[in-house]
This record gives sequence, structure tokens and C-alpha cells, in this order.
Amino acid sequence: MSFRIIVDTREQAEYTFDCTVLRRKLDAGDYSVQGYEHRVAVERKSLADFVHTVIHEFDRFAVELDKLAGMEAASIVVEADLDAVLRGQHVETLRTVAPTAILGIAAHIGVRWRVPVYWCGSRQAARAFTNAFLRTFVRQLAHAGGPLHG
Repeated sequence: MSFRIIVDTREQAEYTFDCTVLRRKLDAGDYSVQGYEHRVAVERKSLADFVHTVIHEFDRFAVELDKLAGMEAASIVVEADLDAVLRGQHVETLRTVAPTAILGIAAHIGVRWRVPVYWCGSRQAARAFTNAFLRTFVRQLAHAGGPLHG
């Protein structure tokens, strides 16, 4: 089977990839791989979306995190540099939230749900990371000859 990335139909700022991309509704995440939609996913967030979601919509997001946590591999990519966030360089985005609170919530997500939050620095880096994450999952399965866990 050829490598095809699935993009959730609700994704509004879709990445482009050097492979076939199909748009379908995903149960969790914004990106997955055809044939592995319930096993691997990446949730993409701009910094503004991440802050809004974890501060104002956390109960709804926790349902999404529960779904991601049930997968063999899942992650959240944030299109921002953590160092810049902590140094207060995103004042317009963080005007009512302490940068350390955002870091704490990201750490909480990683510990509680075991879904790591990757601060990718930019949209381009987040796209490259998403591509690498999904391809690595599929390669790992091929080398292992089966599921990653179990």
C-alpha cells in the first residue's frame, strides 16, 4: 500500500505534503495515515488555537485527548517556539495567560494522557515534524512486523 496522509475534513489550515493527501473525517487528530486512522494521529495547533483550546475549551479537548491516548502513537504539534513563549514574545496571544501556565498545561497533557506536545517553532517545522512522525510510525510497523504495543 502506498503512503497516503489523511487530513481531517474539519482542518482549516491544511498542510501540504509530498505524497497523496485524502480528506476524510477523523475520529481524533488532524492528520493520520490511510489504513492507520485509529492507530496514529497528529493534532495541529497554532499558538492562538492551543491557548484558546486549553484555557477555554479544555473539557471538550479532554475528550479528544482521551481518543488520542487510546492510539499507539499520537502527538500535538504547536506552531510556536516554546522559548519565545516563555520569554513573553507572544504578548498579543498570551495577554490574559501566564506563559508558565501554558507550559504547565502542555506538561500536564503529556503526563496525564501520554500525548506529547511538540513545540515546533513554526508552521513549516510543524508540517515537517507531522510528516516525519506519521512516516516513522508506518516504518516502525513495517520493521516490527506488527503493532507497536502489544
